Amino acid sequence: MNRARASTVGILLAFLLVGCGSSSGPEEPESSGGPGAGAGSSGSGSGNASGSGDASGSGDPSGSGDASGSGDASGSGTTGSGAGTGGSGGADGDPSGDGGGGSSSGTGGGEPDLVEPTLITSGANEYWKIGTPTEVTSGNADVTVDDAATQQRWDGFGGSFNEMGWNMLSMLSESERQRAIKLLFDKNEGAGFAYGRIPMGASDYAMDRYSLDEKKDDFTMESFSIARDKEKLIPYIKAALAVRPGLHLWASPWTPPTWMKSNGAFDGGKMKDDANTLKAHALYFAKFVEAYAAEGMTIEAVHPQNEPTYETRYPSCAWTGQLMAKFIGTYLGPTFEERGIKAQIFLGTMSNDAADPGILSAVTGDATAMKYVKGFGLQWNMRGSAAGLKSRNLPIVQTEHQCGNYNWNPAGAPPYNPNTAANDHAYGQESWGLIRDWIKAGVNSYNAWNMVLDPVGKNIDSQRPWPQNALLNVKADTKELILTPAYYVFRHVSQYVDPGAMRVNTTGGDALAFKNPDGTIVTVIYNSGSSAKTTTLSVAGKKLQFSVPARGWATVNWK
Repeated sequence: MNRARASTVGILLAFLLVGCGSSSGPEEPESSGGPGAGAGSSGSGSGNASGSGDASGSGDPSGSGDASGSGDASGSGTTGSGAGTGGSGGADGDPSGDGGGGSSSGTGGGEPDLVEPTLITSGANEYWKIGTPTEVTSGNADVTVDDAATQQRWDGFGGSFNEMGWNMLSMLSESERQRAIKLLFDKNEGAGFAYGRIPMGASDYAMDRYSLDEKKDDFTMESFSIARDKEKLIPYIKAALAVRPGLHLWASPWTPPTWMKSNGAFDGGKMKDDANTLKAHALYFAKFVEAYAAEGMTIEAVHPQNEPTYETRYPSCAWTGQLMAKFIGTYLGPTFEERGIKAQIFLGTMSNDAADPGILSAVTGDATAMKYVKGFGLQWNMRGSAAGLKSRNLPIVQTEHQCGNYNWNPAGAPPYNPNTAANDHAYGQESWGLIRDWIKAGVNSYNAWNMVLDPVGKNIDSQRPWPQNALLNVKADTKELILTPAYYVFRHVSQYVDPGAMRVNTTGGDALAFKNPDGTIVTVIYNSGSSAKTTTLSVAGKKLQFSVPARGWATVNWK
């Protein structure tokens, strides 16, 4: 990113006073920032710098501590930000066209350097604290980074756009809504998400059930329309694109139109396998990509079906492996070719470890289908399949972070609460374990599920609504924006790790490390203990010492 790192206390203090301001932690609403001083010279945008499955998911979920606290470095600020104009990279994970959230304000030619902190820590009740590590010359390292031992390329983090998220954001003031979007997508003032998932029709977090063509047997898609998407989804996506113009967009359906299914309903049922239906469904995908392009949004990749072997009480549809291979190889791929559609086809999103490996085997064993498959999408219980896919040298996307509060296992951890989502520190700890283990399994990118919900988080399953977590919460009664502990966990890994980084090896401790294209090495360390721990990190020929909070994280951003 060509960002300068502060090496003196004076520069760090300047960063804190000018860029951070005061803010409150995740159980208290944060104050919005002041007006910006002007747009960055390379930006095209605003000068407003308002401050910014199973139940066995790894990570220690037992840590105490609630979500309250203070110290968000993305609070009020006075420097403006310009929206970057970089183009987006390809959907195959090539990050070379990473679009940006702009630069800090400045004068003169060229993009001014933004001072980045070298140490950020978070623990229960003390999130996103800026500090400075101390260089030491003696003692053993607790964590050692070997930046010569590289693993997979890292393409970035992302999240899912859902109608309920924009419904909650719409309750905020314009300035608070903009701050929420920046907290998610801005590379300087937030988590810097690089990917956005779009549901084709209703997900389980739509306001209600719908598809984009419910006219029965409309095989030519004459009634196809994204008019519904223009109400909530498209405004949500465009708000993100205004902050992150290079955002990579990809899409998948939870259900096809009901007339394409065995039960004629949105929930459950199986995909029909006759030629007319499959050809129409391929056209449904093509029309979606084309309609979004007409709205100025490039869909870079599509995944044929969300969780293709689960029939649920919310929008869903079951597929067999043989049918998926036939659909991709005989219908979807050729339709995209015929219509000149550049969106890539990923084999996703696989979730059920008891059945979805069969779909992976059927499709990867079909040479015709594999001519069109440009990557894989795995989520929830499918982490074990990543190792077998790496040899194909195609991107592997973690498509949905486990949302916690597992309602089929009330005795599990965290315990099931039927009334509200567990947006607490324990879920933040669990989130770290999931992110860490998926990245170590070899995925190239990682997607949050809901980015924004109300604190209760129930979906549209009317029989057993499932309260699920989100990174940001909005209270409908008080119109307050709340940053959850899980948000900070994502940001600890995402903000300073640039698309195109390489994951590198670490030894000792509980850590992840990445080497950015500019040579910066970002190390994230977790302390599961009940007390703060003085930690020594060996990185780039230096030994750095700092304190990691109890049940907390430290990100060291070093060059």
